[in-house]
Amino acid sequence: MAEIAVEPEVIYQGIPASPGIAIGPLHVMARGFSAPEVYEILESDIPREQERFHEALDVTKRQLAELQQRLESLSGGKESDIFEAHQMLLEDRAVVDRVSDAIAERCQNAEYAFYAVMQNFLEAMRRIPDPYLRERTADIEDVCQRVLRNFKAEESEVRHVAPSDGQHILIAYDFTPSDTAAMNRRHILGFAAELGSVNSHTAILARALGIPAVLGLDGTVIDLQTLTPGILDGYAGKLILHPSAETLARYEALSAEKAKVRSALEAMKGAATDTTDGRAITLSANVELIDELPLVKRSGAKGIGLYRTEFLLLNGEEMPDETQQADVYTKLAKELSPHTVIVRTLDAGGDKLPVEPLTDPEPNPFLGWRGIRVSLSRPAMFKDQLRAILRASAHGKIAVMFPLVSGLSEVKRARTILRECMDEFDKASIPFNPDLPVGVMIEVPSAAVCADLLAPEVDFFSIGTNDLIQYTVAVDRVNPHVADLYRPTHPAVIRLIKKTIDAGNDHGIWTGVCGEMAGDIRLTPLLIGLGVEELSVGPHQVPRVGQAVRSLSHAECAAMSDEALKKAHSYEILGLSLSLARKYYGNLLD
Repeated sequence: MAEIAVEPEVIYQGIPASPGIAIGPLHVMARGFSAPEVYEILESDIPREQERFHEALDVTKRQLAELQQRLESLSGGKESDIFEAHQMLLEDRAVVDRVSDAIAERCQNAEYAFYAVMQNFLEAMRRIPDPYLRERTADIEDVCQRVLRNFKAEESEVRHVAPSDGQHILIAYDFTPSDTAAMNRRHILGFAAELGSVNSHTAILARALGIPAVLGLDGTVIDLQTLTPGILDGYAGKLILHPSAETLARYEALSAEKAKVRSALEAMKGAATDTTDGRAITLSANVELIDELPLVKRSGAKGIGLYRTEFLLLNGEEMPDETQQADVYTKLAKELSPHTVIVRTLDAGGDKLPVEPLTDPEPNPFLGWRGIRVSLSRPAMFKDQLRAILRASAHGKIAVMFPLVSGLSEVKRARTILRECMDEFDKASIPFNPDLPVGVMIEVPSAAVCADLLAPEVDFFSIGTNDLIQYTVAVDRVNPHVADLYRPTHPAVIRLIKKTIDAGNDHGIWTGVCGEMAGDIRLTPLLIGLGVEELSVGPHQVPRVGQAVRSLSHAECAAMSDEALKKAHSYEILGLSLSLARKYYGNLLD
C-alpha cells in the first residue's frame, strides 16, 4: 500500500483523457531543460547539499566569464553582453536564497531543488504578456542547463532516503504526441498536463497505449512538487495530492475492481469477434511503434489495421531510407503472419509530427500541407516508402493505405507512382506482391461524398473518424474553446459514415474504422449497425471492444442504426447506441 501523507488532501480537476488509476509519487517535468535525478536527503545532509549548489554556481560563473572573454576577443562587439545577463541570474540573491531554502524545505538533492525553483520561475515568465520578456526564457534555460551539468555528483556522499522505484505519475505543462509515444511505460504510471483536450493526439495515444491521463489542469503545474504522493484518476479527470487514508483505500478498491474486469477480458483474448447472429467483425490494432508488437500479439488482435509510419520520424528530422523502412515493415509482416498489416503512408503535418521544417509557419496547418499532399509533393520520398512496403509484401500480408485523400485525382496519382515502383521491381526481379491491396482513408467530407467514385480504384476504405468529425463540423479538436462541439454522433458524421459504407458495398469492397470511434464501446452498436466490417483500435482496447462485439446482435444493431439515421441531434443518436451497450455489456462501460 502506498504511503499515506499527513498533509491535507488537495484535488485538481481536469479533463479525463484516458481511463485508469495511477497511484504513486509525482515527477514534474519542466519545459526547456532536462530534469535531473531526484531523491530525498537526511536533514543532516542539508548543509552539504547547499554547498554543492554553491560549488556548481561558482564553476558556471567561471565558464561564463571565459566564454565572454573569448567572444569579445573574436568579435570585438557587444555580442558577449548576453553572458552578463547570465552572470546576473547566477548572482541574484533572491534566486540563490530560494534554492538554498528549497533544499532545506524539500529535503531533496541540490540539483533537483535548483531545477524545481527555476522551473517555477520560467513558468511564471512564460505567462507574462510581454513578448520580449517571454523570449528571455531561452537564455535562462541555457544557463540552468549549464548549472545542472556542473553539479559534481561523484563528490556527493548524500544518503538516499526512500529512493524512487522509478515508477511515477508524470506531470508537465504539455505533452506532444511524440512525447507520449516515446514514454517509457515501465516507469510511467500515468500522466497529467495543463494543456490538451480529450480529442488531442496526445489523449488518443494515451488511450491506445493504456496509460491513464488527465489533461486541462489549467495553471496547476507551477505549484506541484516532485515526489509528492498522488493519485491520478483518468476516469473522472482528477489529480489528487496527499490522498487521505479513506481516499487511498477507495481508489485501491476501484483499481482492484477494474483489474478483475481486465482479467475476465484477458481470458477471452483471441476468441472470434462475431456477433451473436454470426456477422464476422475483424478486430485489429492501431500501432505507432514497432516496440508495440508484443502488446498487439498479447491483445488477440487479428493484425494491424493502421500502422502510423509518421512515428518513424521520432528518431530524426527525415524519414528513414528505403532499406530501413523495409526492415520495419518486414518485421511487422513476419511477426503477425498470417494476419494483415495495413501500412498507412506518411501522414505528417497538422497536429502530428512534421516531415520537415517549414520556412514559414502555415497559417492553418489542419487545412494545409499534410497527409497524401506531402507524399505527392515529395515523390522521391514517397517512392522510398512505397518501395519499402513492396519489399515487405514478399514476406507476409501487407496492404498500403493513403491518408487524407480528398478526391479521385490524388488516388490516381498515388496509384500511378505505386505502379512505377512495381514496374521498377519487375525489371530488377525484386520479389513483391503484385496484388498488394490498396486502400484510402476517408477523413475528409469530400472523400465520403464521392466515395462511390473512389471505390472502383481501391480495395478497401478505412474511416479516420478523428479528422472526419473535425472537418465535418469545422471544429479544431485540440481547441478547448470549441471542444464541446466535437461530436462523433453528429447526424452529418453518421450519414457520411453510412454513405461511405454503402459505396463500398456497392463496389464489393470492405469498410473499416480506425479512428477513436472504433475504440469507444458506447458506439460499437452504432458502427456495427451501420455496416462496418473492421474495427482497428489501440492494443489495450482490443479485449474490451472484442467482448462488446461478441455481446451484440447485428440485426438489432442495424435496426437501431436505421432509427439513428432519422434523428436530428447527436445526443439522441448517442442515446440509442448507449442503450444497447448498457443492455448487453454495461459492466464494461467506464
